Amino acid sequence: MPDALAVPSYASGIADVPLLGDTIGDNFDRTAAAFSDRDALVDHFTGRRWTYAELAAEIDALALGLLELGVVKGDRVGIWAPNLPEWTLTQYATAKIGAILVNINPAYRTHELEFVLNQAGVRLLVAAEKFKTSDYAGMIEQARPKCAQLEHVALIGGGLWNSLLDNGKQGSAELLASKQAALSADEPINIQYTSGTTGFPKGATLSHHNILNNGFFVGELVNYTENDRICIPVPFYHCFGMVMGNLAATSHGACMVIPAPAFDPKATLEAVAAEACTSLYGVPTMFIAELADPSFADHDLSTLRTGIMAGSPCPVEVMKQVIERMGMTEVSICYGMTETSPVSTQTRADDSVERRVSTVGRVGPHLESKIVDPDTGSTVPRGVPGELCTRGYSVMLGYWEQPDKTAEAIDAARWMHTGDLGVMDDEGYLNITGRIKDMVIRGGENLYPREIEEFLYTHPDILDAQVIGVPDAKYGEELMAWVRMREGATPLTAESIREFCAGKLAHVKIPRYVHVVEEFPMTVTGKVRKIQMREESVTLLGLESVAATRHA
Repeated sequence: MPDALAVPSYASGIADVPLLGDTIGDNFDRTAAAFSDRDALVDHFTGRRWTYAELAAEIDALALGLLELGVVKGDRVGIWAPNLPEWTLTQYATAKIGAILVNINPAYRTHELEFVLNQAGVRLLVAAEKFKTSDYAGMIEQARPKCAQLEHVALIGGGLWNSLLDNGKQGSAELLASKQAALSADEPINIQYTSGTTGFPKGATLSHHNILNNGFFVGELVNYTENDRICIPVPFYHCFGMVMGNLAATSHGACMVIPAPAFDPKATLEAVAAEACTSLYGVPTMFIAELADPSFADHDLSTLRTGIMAGSPCPVEVMKQVIERMGMTEVSICYGMTETSPVSTQTRADDSVERRVSTVGRVGPHLESKIVDPDTGSTVPRGVPGELCTRGYSVMLGYWEQPDKTAEAIDAARWMHTGDLGVMDDEGYLNITGRIKDMVIRGGENLYPREIEEFLYTHPDILDAQVIGVPDAKYGEELMAWVRMREGATPLTAESIREFCAGKLAHVKIPRYVHVVEEFPMTVTGKVRKIQMREESVTLLGLESVAATRHA
Protein backbone atom coordinates (compact mmCIF):
# COMPACT_ATOMS: atom_id res chain seq x y z
CA MET A 1 0.00 0.00 0.00
CA PRO A 2 1.48 3.40 -0.96
CA ASP A 3 2.64 5.69 1.83
CA ALA A 4 0.04 8.47 2.11
CA LEU A 5 2.65 10.75 3.71
CA ALA A 6 5.23 10.32 0.96
CA VAL A 7 6.10 13.53 -0.90
CA PRO A 8 4.93 13.26 -4.51
CA SER A 9 7.34 13.67 -7.43
CA TYR A 10 5.89 17.06 -8.42
CA ALA A 11 7.58 20.45 -8.66
CA SER A 12 6.63 23.88 -9.95
CA GLY A 13 9.07 26.56 -11.07
CA ILE A 14 8.80 29.61 -8.84
CA ALA A 15 9.88 32.79 -10.64
CA ASP A 16 10.41 36.44 -9.71
CA VAL A 17 10.61 37.39 -13.40
CA PRO A 18 7.24 37.35 -15.23
CA LEU A 19 6.58 35.62 -18.52
CA LEU A 20 7.04 37.70 -21.66
CA GLY A 21 3.74 38.51 -23.32
CA ASP A 22 4.99 39.94 -26.60
CA THR A 23 5.70 38.51 -30.03
CA ILE A 24 9.17 37.59 -31.24
CA GLY A 25 9.24 40.63 -33.57
CA ASP A 26 8.30 43.12 -30.86
CA ASN A 27 10.80 41.62 -28.43
CA PHE A 28 13.57 41.78 -31.03
CA ASP A 29 12.76 45.41 -31.87
CA ARG A 30 13.05 46.40 -28.22
CA THR A 31 16.45 44.74 -27.98
CA ALA A 32 17.67 46.30 -31.23
CA ALA A 33 16.65 49.75 -30.02
CA ALA A 34 18.38 49.28 -26.67
CA PHE A 35 21.64 47.81 -28.03
CA SER A 36 21.77 49.16 -31.57
CA ASP A 37 25.57 49.50 -31.78
CA ARG A 38 26.46 46.18 -30.17
CA ASP A 39 27.33 43.03 -32.12
CA ALA A 40 24.24 40.94 -32.81
CA LEU A 41 25.39 38.27 -35.27
CA VAL A 42 28.85 37.11 -36.33
CA ASP A 43 29.48 34.51 -39.02
CA HIS A 44 33.00 33.35 -38.18
CA PHE A 45 33.10 31.13 -41.28
CA THR A 46 32.79 34.04 -43.76
CA GLY A 47 33.75 36.99 -41.57
CA ARG A 48 30.39 38.70 -41.99
CA ARG A 49 29.01 40.56 -38.97
CA TRP A 50 26.01 42.68 -38.02
CA THR A 51 25.27 45.08 -35.19
CA TYR A 52 21.74 44.99 -33.81
CA ALA A 53 20.84 48.04 -35.89
CA GLU A 54 22.22 46.42 -39.05
CA LEU A 55 20.54 43.10 -38.34
CA ALA A 56 17.20 44.79 -37.63
CA ALA A 57 17.38 46.63 -40.97
CA GLU A 58 18.10 43.43 -42.89
CA ILE A 59 15.37 41.47 -41.09
CA ASP A 60 12.84 44.21 -41.85
CA ALA A 61 13.90 44.26 -45.51
CA LEU A 62 13.39 40.52 -45.81
CA ALA A 63 10.04 40.72 -44.01
CA LEU A 64 8.82 43.40 -46.44
CA GLY A 65 10.15 41.38 -49.37
CA LEU A 66 8.11 38.41 -48.20
CA LEU A 67 4.99 40.57 -47.91
CA GLU A 68 5.51 41.86 -51.46
CA LEU A 69 5.83 38.27 -52.67
CA GLY A 70 2.40 37.60 -51.19
CA VAL A 71 3.37 35.74 -48.04
CA VAL A 72 0.75 36.40 -45.35
CA LYS A 73 0.15 35.50 -41.72
CA GLY A 74 -0.30 31.76 -41.31
CA ASP A 75 1.49 30.83 -44.54
CA ARG A 76 4.17 28.20 -44.10
CA VAL A 77 7.71 29.15 -45.14
CA GLY A 78 10.21 26.31 -45.21
CA ILE A 79 13.90 26.76 -44.39
CA TRP A 80 16.33 24.08 -45.58
CA ALA A 81 19.93 25.03 -44.94
CA PRO A 82 22.85 24.51 -42.56
CA ASN A 83 23.80 27.22 -40.03
CA LEU A 84 24.00 30.35 -42.17
CA PRO A 85 23.21 33.96 -41.21
CA GLU A 86 20.37 33.81 -43.75
CA TRP A 87 18.74 31.12 -41.59
CA THR A 88 18.57 33.60 -38.71
CA LEU A 89 17.30 36.38 -40.99
CA THR A 90 14.50 34.12 -42.19
CA GLN A 91 13.63 33.10 -38.63
CA TYR A 92 13.02 36.67 -37.49
CA ALA A 93 11.56 37.99 -40.76
CA THR A 94 8.85 35.32 -40.83
CA ALA A 95 8.09 35.98 -37.15
CA LYS A 96 7.57 39.68 -37.90
CA ILE A 97 4.81 38.99 -40.44
CA GLY A 98 3.28 35.95 -38.71
CA ALA A 99 4.34 33.41 -41.32
CA ILE A 100 5.00 29.97 -39.84
CA LEU A 101 8.62 28.90 -40.24
CA VAL A 102 8.97 25.19 -41.07
CA ASN A 103 12.38 23.85 -40.05
CA ILE A 104 13.69 21.20 -42.43
CA ASN A 105 16.49 18.90 -41.35
CA PRO A 106 19.62 19.58 -43.47
CA ALA A 107 20.24 15.82 -43.66
CA TYR A 108 16.89 15.06 -45.31
CA ARG A 109 16.82 13.39 -48.70
CA THR A 110 14.24 13.91 -51.43
CA HIS A 111 11.44 11.71 -50.10
CA GLU A 112 11.70 13.26 -46.61
CA LEU A 113 11.72 16.78 -48.06
CA GLU A 114 8.67 15.96 -50.14
CA PHE A 115 6.81 14.64 -47.08
CA VAL A 116 7.47 17.78 -45.00
CA LEU A 117 6.63 20.22 -47.80
CA ASN A 118 3.29 18.49 -48.34
CA GLN A 119 2.43 17.77 -44.70
CA ALA A 120 3.03 21.40 -43.67
CA GLY A 121 1.67 22.89 -46.91
CA VAL A 122 4.78 25.01 -47.55
CA ARG A 123 4.21 27.91 -50.03
CA LEU A 124 7.75 29.30 -50.05
CA LEU A 125 10.93 27.33 -49.52
CA VAL A 126 14.15 29.15 -48.60
CA ALA A 127 17.11 26.84 -49.15
CA ALA A 128 20.85 26.65 -49.60
CA GLU A 129 21.81 25.69 -53.14
CA LYS A 130 24.05 22.89 -51.87
CA PHE A 131 26.08 21.86 -48.86
CA LYS A 132 28.82 19.24 -48.70
CA THR A 133 27.44 16.27 -50.69
CA SER A 134 23.83 17.49 -50.58
CA ASP A 135 22.55 19.04 -53.81
CA TYR A 136 19.58 20.86 -52.30
CA ALA A 137 18.61 22.56 -55.57
CA GLY A 138 18.61 19.23 -57.39
CA MET A 139 16.52 17.51 -54.73
CA ILE A 140 14.03 20.40 -54.70
CA GLU A 141 13.57 20.05 -58.47
CA GLN A 142 12.89 16.35 -58.03
CA ALA A 143 10.35 16.91 -55.25
CA ARG A 144 8.65 20.01 -56.65
CA PRO A 145 6.28 18.34 -59.16
CA LYS A 146 4.79 16.34 -56.26
CA CYS A 147 4.34 19.40 -53.98
CA ALA A 148 1.24 21.20 -55.24
CA GLN A 149 1.27 23.95 -52.61
CA LEU A 150 4.90 24.96 -53.17
CA GLU A 151 4.76 28.20 -55.19
CA HIS A 152 8.21 29.72 -54.72
CA VAL A 153 11.77 28.54 -54.08
CA ALA A 154 14.36 31.11 -52.95
CA LEU A 155 17.87 29.71 -53.07
CA ILE A 156 20.10 31.66 -50.67
CA GLY A 157 22.25 34.02 -52.73
CA GLY A 158 20.12 33.41 -55.83
CA GLY A 159 17.87 35.72 -57.83
CA LEU A 160 14.65 35.46 -55.82
CA TRP A 161 16.48 35.70 -52.49
CA ASN A 162 18.34 38.83 -53.57
CA SER A 163 15.18 40.41 -54.98
CA LEU A 164 13.34 39.79 -51.70
CA LEU A 165 15.98 41.82 -49.86
CA ASP A 166 16.33 44.48 -52.58
CA ASN A 167 12.58 45.00 -52.94
CA GLY A 168 12.11 44.99 -49.19
CA LYS A 169 14.59 47.83 -48.76
CA GLN A 170 12.24 49.99 -50.81
CA GLY A 171 9.19 48.85 -48.84
CA SER A 172 7.03 50.67 -46.33
CA ALA A 173 8.02 50.54 -42.67
CA GLU A 174 4.41 51.47 -41.83
CA LEU A 175 3.11 48.41 -43.67
CA LEU A 176 5.41 46.10 -41.72
CA ALA A 177 4.49 47.79 -38.43
CA SER A 178 0.78 47.31 -39.10
CA LYS A 179 1.23 43.64 -39.96
CA GLN A 180 3.38 43.10 -36.87
CA ALA A 181 0.88 44.87 -34.62
CA ALA A 182 -1.88 42.50 -35.74
CA LEU A 183 -0.07 39.42 -34.44
CA SER A 184 -0.81 37.55 -31.21
CA ALA A 185 1.87 35.88 -29.11
CA ASP A 186 -0.31 32.78 -28.88
CA GLU A 187 -0.38 32.18 -32.63
CA PRO A 188 1.72 29.43 -34.25
CA ILE A 189 5.05 30.66 -35.59
CA ASN A 190 7.18 27.54 -36.02
CA ILE A 191 6.83 23.88 -37.01
CA GLN A 192 9.65 21.54 -36.05
CA TYR A 193 9.60 17.93 -37.18
CA THR A 194 10.55 15.42 -34.54
CA SER A 195 13.01 12.83 -35.75
CA GLY A 196 10.64 9.93 -36.14
CA THR A 197 12.25 6.59 -35.31
CA THR A 198 9.25 4.75 -36.69
CA GLY A 199 7.13 6.07 -39.52
CA PHE A 200 7.21 9.68 -40.67
CA PRO A 201 8.13 12.54 -38.32
CA LYS A 202 5.46 14.68 -36.65
CA GLY A 203 5.40 18.49 -36.84
CA ALA A 204 5.50 20.03 -33.37
CA THR A 205 3.71 23.38 -33.72
CA LEU A 206 5.06 26.16 -31.50
CA SER A 207 3.86 29.70 -30.79
CA HIS A 208 5.72 32.99 -30.20
CA HIS A 209 4.85 32.54 -26.51
CA ASN A 210 6.28 29.01 -26.43
CA ILE A 211 9.71 29.63 -27.90
CA LEU A 212 10.35 33.27 -26.98
CA ASN A 213 9.80 32.56 -23.29
CA ASN A 214 11.79 29.36 -23.39
CA GLY A 215 14.76 31.08 -24.99
CA PHE A 216 14.46 33.98 -22.55
CA PHE A 217 14.34 31.86 -19.39
CA VAL A 218 17.12 29.55 -20.54
CA GLY A 219 19.19 32.72 -20.91
CA GLU A 220 18.08 34.01 -17.53
CA LEU A 221 19.28 30.87 -15.79
CA VAL A 222 22.78 31.24 -17.26
CA ASN A 223 22.73 34.97 -16.42
CA TYR A 224 22.96 36.37 -19.95
CA THR A 225 23.33 40.10 -20.48
CA GLU A 226 24.24 42.26 -23.48
CA ASN A 227 27.89 41.49 -22.68
CA ASP A 228 27.60 37.81 -23.56
CA ARG A 229 28.75 36.24 -26.81
CA ILE A 230 27.25 32.82 -27.51
CA CYS A 231 29.01 30.32 -29.77
CA ILE A 232 26.30 28.23 -31.46
CA PRO A 233 27.64 25.13 -33.26
CA VAL A 234 24.35 23.25 -32.73
CA PRO A 235 21.93 23.24 -35.69
CA PHE A 236 19.52 26.14 -36.12
CA TYR A 237 16.90 23.80 -37.53
CA HIS A 238 16.61 22.34 -34.02
CA CYS A 239 15.35 24.12 -30.90
CA PHE A 240 18.86 24.04 -29.42
CA GLY A 241 20.07 26.44 -32.10
CA MET A 242 17.13 28.69 -32.92
CA VAL A 243 15.54 28.91 -29.44
CA MET A 244 18.22 28.30 -26.80
CA GLY A 245 20.77 29.97 -29.07
CA ASN A 246 19.18 32.73 -31.13
CA LEU A 247 16.17 33.67 -28.99
CA ALA A 248 18.15 33.45 -25.74
CA ALA A 249 20.65 35.87 -27.29
CA THR A 250 18.26 38.41 -28.81
CA SER A 251 16.02 38.54 -25.73
CA HIS A 252 19.08 39.66 -23.73
CA GLY A 253 21.01 41.75 -26.26
CA ALA A 254 23.76 39.13 -26.48
CA CYS A 255 25.71 38.27 -29.64
CA MET A 256 25.13 35.11 -31.72
CA VAL A 257 28.34 33.59 -33.09
CA ILE A 258 28.13 30.99 -35.87
CA PRO A 259 31.40 29.02 -35.96
CA ALA A 260 30.69 27.10 -39.19
CA PRO A 261 27.74 25.91 -41.31
CA ALA A 262 27.95 22.46 -39.69
CA PHE A 263 29.72 21.26 -36.59
CA ASP A 264 33.51 21.24 -36.79
CA PRO A 265 35.43 20.95 -33.51
CA LYS A 266 38.43 22.99 -34.60
CA ALA A 267 36.28 25.75 -36.16
CA THR A 268 34.26 25.90 -32.94
CA LEU A 269 37.38 26.33 -30.79
CA GLU A 270 38.69 28.95 -33.23
CA ALA A 271 35.43 30.91 -33.08
CA VAL A 272 35.37 30.90 -29.27
CA ALA A 273 38.92 32.28 -29.19
CA ALA A 274 38.55 34.79 -32.03
CA GLU A 275 35.25 36.23 -30.84
CA ALA A 276 35.97 36.07 -27.10
CA CYS A 277 32.84 33.96 -26.56
CA THR A 278 31.53 33.70 -23.02
CA SER A 279 29.20 30.77 -23.70
CA LEU A 280 29.43 27.59 -25.77
CA TYR A 281 26.68 25.14 -26.67
CA GLY A 282 26.83 21.51 -27.65
CA VAL A 283 25.57 17.99 -27.27
CA PRO A 284 27.96 15.69 -25.37
CA THR A 285 29.48 14.25 -28.56
CA MET A 286 30.44 17.78 -29.66
CA PHE A 287 32.23 18.53 -26.40
CA ILE A 288 33.95 15.13 -26.59
CA ALA A 289 35.21 16.00 -30.09
CA GLU A 290 36.41 19.47 -29.00
CA LEU A 291 38.26 18.12 -25.97
CA ALA A 292 39.91 15.45 -28.15
CA ASP A 293 40.84 17.82 -30.99
CA PRO A 294 44.64 17.89 -31.57
CA SER A 295 44.57 21.69 -31.68
CA PHE A 296 42.71 22.06 -28.36
CA ALA A 297 45.67 23.49 -26.45
CA ASP A 298 46.32 26.09 -29.17
CA HIS A 299 43.11 28.04 -28.48
CA ASP A 300 42.57 30.64 -25.78
CA LEU A 301 39.26 29.70 -24.17
CA SER A 302 39.73 31.96 -21.14
CA THR A 303 36.67 34.09 -21.94
CA LEU A 304 34.30 31.14 -21.49
CA ARG A 305 32.29 31.15 -18.28
CA THR A 306 29.13 29.25 -19.16
CA GLY A 307 27.39 27.27 -21.84
CA ILE A 308 24.81 24.55 -22.25
CA MET A 309 25.19 20.83 -22.66
CA ALA A 310 21.99 19.11 -23.73
CA GLY A 311 20.39 17.01 -26.45
CA SER A 312 21.21 13.63 -24.94
CA PRO A 313 22.37 12.33 -21.56
CA CYS A 314 25.51 14.16 -20.45
CA PRO A 315 28.29 11.86 -19.22
CA VAL A 316 29.68 12.85 -15.83
CA GLU A 317 33.32 12.55 -16.92
CA VAL A 318 32.75 14.79 -19.95
CA MET A 319 30.99 17.40 -17.81
CA LYS A 320 33.95 17.48 -15.41
CA GLN A 321 36.42 18.03 -18.26
CA VAL A 322 34.29 20.84 -19.72
CA ILE A 323 34.46 22.62 -16.37
CA GLU A 324 38.16 21.94 -15.70
CA ARG A 325 39.77 22.12 -19.17
CA MET A 326 37.46 24.60 -20.93
CA GLY A 327 36.89 26.90 -17.96
CA MET A 328 33.09 26.69 -18.24
CA THR A 329 32.60 26.88 -14.49
CA GLU A 330 28.95 27.93 -14.82
CA VAL A 331 28.04 25.39 -17.54
CA SER A 332 24.41 24.34 -17.42
CA ILE A 333 22.74 21.03 -18.20
CA CYS A 334 19.36 21.34 -19.90
CA TYR A 335 16.76 18.70 -20.52
CA GLY A 336 13.82 18.96 -22.84
CA MET A 337 12.21 17.97 -26.12
CA THR A 338 11.01 19.75 -29.25
CA GLU A 339 7.41 19.48 -28.08
CA THR A 340 8.23 21.59 -25.01
CA SER A 341 10.00 24.41 -26.84
CA PRO A 342 12.40 22.65 -25.73
CA VAL A 343 13.73 23.08 -22.16
CA SER A 344 11.82 21.75 -19.14
CA THR A 345 14.57 21.43 -16.53
CA GLN A 346 17.93 23.12 -16.11
CA THR A 347 20.79 23.31 -13.65
CA ARG A 348 21.60 26.73 -12.21
CA ALA A 349 24.94 28.50 -12.02
CA ASP A 350 24.94 28.24 -8.23
CA ASP A 351 24.24 24.51 -8.21
CA SER A 352 27.11 22.41 -6.91
CA VAL A 353 29.32 20.65 -9.42
CA GLU A 354 27.94 17.39 -8.08
CA ARG A 355 24.39 18.48 -8.93
CA ARG A 356 25.46 19.61 -12.38
CA VAL A 357 27.25 16.39 -13.21
CA SER A 358 24.62 14.04 -11.82
CA THR A 359 21.22 15.64 -12.61
CA VAL A 360 19.42 17.65 -15.28
CA GLY A 361 18.53 20.28 -12.71
CA ARG A 362 15.18 21.49 -11.51
CA VAL A 363 12.02 22.52 -13.30
CA GLY A 364 12.30 25.83 -15.17
CA PRO A 365 10.54 29.06 -14.17
CA HIS A 366 6.75 29.04 -14.70
CA LEU A 367 6.77 25.30 -15.53
CA GLU A 368 5.60 22.16 -13.75
CA SER A 369 7.12 18.68 -13.73
CA LYS A 370 5.97 15.38 -12.30
CA ILE A 371 7.02 11.73 -12.42
CA VAL A 372 4.22 9.24 -13.04
CA ASP A 373 3.78 5.51 -13.17
CA PRO A 374 3.74 4.81 -16.93
CA ASP A 375 1.04 2.17 -16.50
CA THR A 376 -1.39 3.95 -14.16
CA GLY A 377 -0.57 7.64 -14.70
CA SER A 378 -0.42 8.20 -10.93
CA THR A 379 2.25 10.51 -9.54
CA VAL A 380 4.93 8.43 -7.79
CA PRO A 381 6.70 9.38 -4.54
CA ARG A 382 10.03 11.20 -4.66
CA GLY A 383 12.87 8.81 -5.35
CA VAL A 384 10.72 6.39 -7.33
CA PRO A 385 11.37 6.14 -11.10
CA GLY A 386 8.66 6.78 -13.65
CA GLU A 387 7.78 8.80 -16.75
CA LEU A 388 8.56 12.52 -16.72
CA CYS A 389 5.68 14.83 -17.64
CA THR A 390 5.83 18.61 -18.21
CA ARG A 391 3.12 21.29 -18.16
CA GLY A 392 3.13 25.05 -18.71
CA TYR A 393 3.78 27.79 -21.26
CA SER A 394 6.31 25.60 -23.11
CA VAL A 395 3.98 22.80 -24.18
CA MET A 396 3.40 22.88 -27.94
CA LEU A 397 0.08 23.79 -29.50
CA GLY A 398 0.04 20.28 -30.98
CA TYR A 399 1.30 18.24 -33.91
CA TRP A 400 0.49 20.00 -37.18
CA GLU A 401 -2.83 18.63 -38.51
CA GLN A 402 -2.49 15.46 -36.43
CA PRO A 403 -4.99 15.76 -33.54
CA ASP A 404 -4.85 12.02 -32.88
CA LYS A 405 -1.07 12.09 -32.35
CA THR A 406 -1.43 15.24 -30.23
CA ALA A 407 -3.93 13.49 -27.96
CA GLU A 408 -1.49 10.60 -27.48
CA ALA A 409 1.22 12.98 -26.24
CA ILE A 410 -0.73 15.66 -24.32
CA ASP A 411 -3.39 14.54 -21.87
CA ALA A 412 -6.63 16.28 -20.94
CA ALA A 413 -4.90 18.31 -18.21
CA ARG A 414 -2.30 19.58 -20.75
CA TRP A 415 0.55 17.46 -19.38
CA MET A 416 3.11 16.53 -22.04
CA HIS A 417 4.14 12.90 -21.62
CA THR A 418 7.83 12.81 -22.57
CA GLY A 419 8.45 9.07 -22.87
CA ASP A 420 11.57 9.57 -20.72
CA LEU A 421 12.23 7.74 -17.48
CA GLY A 422 13.29 9.91 -14.57
CA VAL A 423 13.63 10.20 -10.81
CA MET A 424 12.97 13.33 -8.72
CA ASP A 425 14.90 13.67 -5.48
CA ASP A 426 13.85 15.30 -2.23
CA GLU A 427 15.01 18.74 -3.39
CA GLY A 428 13.30 18.56 -6.77
CA TYR A 429 16.36 17.71 -8.87
CA LEU A 430 15.70 15.34 -11.73
CA ASN A 431 17.81 12.53 -13.08
CA ILE A 432 16.92 11.08 -16.48
CA THR A 433 17.59 7.35 -16.50
CA GLY A 434 16.71 6.70 -20.14
CA ARG A 435 13.87 6.34 -22.60
CA ILE A 436 10.99 4.03 -21.73
CA LYS A 437 11.69 2.30 -25.04
CA ASP A 438 15.43 2.01 -24.27
CA MET A 439 14.89 0.20 -20.98
CA VAL A 440 16.23 -3.36 -21.16
CA ILE A 441 14.23 -6.14 -19.53
CA ARG A 442 16.59 -9.02 -18.78
CA GLY A 443 15.00 -12.05 -17.15
CA GLY A 444 12.18 -9.84 -15.84
CA GLU A 445 14.58 -7.28 -14.34
CA ASN A 446 14.46 -3.66 -15.54
CA LEU A 447 17.93 -2.38 -16.50
CA TYR A 448 18.67 1.24 -17.38
CA PRO A 449 21.43 1.75 -20.01
CA ARG A 450 22.31 5.24 -18.72
CA GLU A 451 23.59 3.86 -15.40
CA ILE A 452 25.85 1.34 -17.15
CA GLU A 453 27.09 3.92 -19.67
CA GLU A 454 28.10 6.26 -16.84
CA PHE A 455 30.18 3.47 -15.30
CA LEU A 456 31.86 2.60 -18.63
CA TYR A 457 32.91 6.25 -19.04
CA THR A 458 35.22 5.75 -16.05
CA HIS A 459 37.32 3.25 -18.05
CA PRO A 460 40.57 5.02 -19.02
CA ASP A 461 40.52 3.68 -22.59
CA ILE A 462 36.87 4.40 -23.42
CA LEU A 463 36.07 7.69 -25.16
CA ASP A 464 32.31 7.11 -25.49
CA ALA A 465 29.90 4.27 -24.69
CA GLN A 466 26.32 3.36 -25.52
CA VAL A 467 24.43 0.40 -24.09
CA ILE A 468 21.50 -1.33 -25.77
CA GLY A 469 19.39 -4.43 -25.35
CA VAL A 470 19.62 -7.27 -27.88
CA PRO A 471 17.41 -10.38 -28.11
CA ASP A 472 18.30 -13.42 -26.02
CA ALA A 473 16.59 -16.83 -26.03
CA LYS A 474 17.06 -17.42 -22.30
CA TYR A 475 16.62 -13.98 -20.72
CA GLY A 476 14.52 -12.21 -23.37
CA GLU A 477 17.18 -9.50 -23.72
CA GLU A 478 20.87 -9.17 -23.02
CA LEU A 479 23.07 -6.11 -22.68
CA MET A 480 25.43 -5.00 -25.43
CA ALA A 481 27.92 -2.14 -25.19
CA TRP A 482 29.06 -0.18 -28.23
CA VAL A 483 32.27 1.66 -27.37
CA ARG A 484 34.57 4.19 -29.01
CA MET A 485 38.19 3.91 -27.93
CA ARG A 486 40.60 6.70 -27.08
CA GLU A 487 43.33 7.24 -29.67
CA GLY A 488 46.10 4.69 -29.27
CA ALA A 489 44.14 2.47 -26.87
CA THR A 490 43.93 -1.29 -27.38
CA PRO A 491 40.38 -2.27 -28.43
CA LEU A 492 38.44 -3.86 -25.59
CA THR A 493 36.84 -7.28 -25.64
CA ALA A 494 33.71 -8.49 -23.89
CA GLU A 495 35.98 -10.38 -21.47
CA SER A 496 38.06 -7.30 -20.59
CA ILE A 497 34.87 -5.25 -20.06
CA ARG A 498 33.52 -7.95 -17.75
CA GLU A 499 36.76 -7.90 -15.76
CA PHE A 500 36.53 -4.10 -15.43
CA CYS A 501 32.91 -4.29 -14.25
CA ALA A 502 33.30 -7.27 -11.93
CA GLY A 503 32.68 -6.40 -8.31
CA LYS A 504 31.59 -2.86 -9.23
CA LEU A 505 28.36 -3.52 -11.12
CA ALA A 506 25.73 -6.14 -10.35
CA HIS A 507 26.34 -9.11 -12.64
CA VAL A 508 23.02 -8.53 -14.44
CA LYS A 509 24.26 -5.06 -15.45
CA ILE A 510 27.51 -6.26 -17.03
CA PRO A 511 27.28 -6.24 -20.86
CA ARG A 512 27.45 -9.68 -22.44
CA TYR A 513 28.50 -8.30 -25.82
CA VAL A 514 30.95 -5.54 -26.77
CA HIS A 515 31.25 -3.88 -30.18
CA VAL A 516 34.12 -1.43 -30.81
CA VAL A 517 33.28 1.24 -33.41
CA GLU A 518 34.79 4.44 -34.83
CA GLU A 519 31.46 6.32 -34.69
CA PHE A 520 27.91 5.73 -33.50
CA PRO A 521 24.96 6.10 -35.88
CA MET A 522 23.70 9.63 -35.16
CA THR A 523 20.92 12.01 -36.05
CA VAL A 524 22.00 15.43 -37.36
CA THR A 525 21.33 16.91 -33.90
CA GLY A 526 23.89 14.59 -32.32
CA LYS A 527 21.50 12.07 -30.78
CA VAL A 528 22.59 8.46 -30.91
CA ARG A 529 20.23 6.27 -32.95
CA LYS A 530 19.83 3.32 -30.61
CA ILE A 531 17.15 1.74 -32.76
CA GLN A 532 19.62 1.54 -35.65
CA MET A 533 22.26 0.16 -33.28
CA ARG A 534 19.86 -2.59 -32.19
CA GLU A 535 19.06 -3.48 -35.78
CA GLU A 536 22.73 -3.65 -36.76
CA SER A 537 23.57 -5.68 -33.66
CA VAL A 538 20.91 -8.27 -34.41
CA THR A 539 22.53 -8.80 -37.82
CA LEU A 540 26.07 -8.67 -36.42
CA LEU A 541 25.37 -11.28 -33.75
CA GLY A 542 23.10 -13.42 -35.90
CA LEU A 543 20.20 -13.03 -33.48
CA GLU A 544 16.48 -13.07 -34.06
CA SER A 545 14.81 -9.66 -34.26
CA VAL A 546 13.67 -7.88 -31.13
CA ALA A 547 10.00 -8.62 -30.59
CA ALA A 548 7.87 -5.79 -31.89
CA THR A 549 5.77 -5.79 -28.73
CA ARG A 550 8.85 -5.13 -26.58
CA HIS A 551 9.38 -1.61 -27.98
CA ALA A 552 5.80 -0.77 -28.94
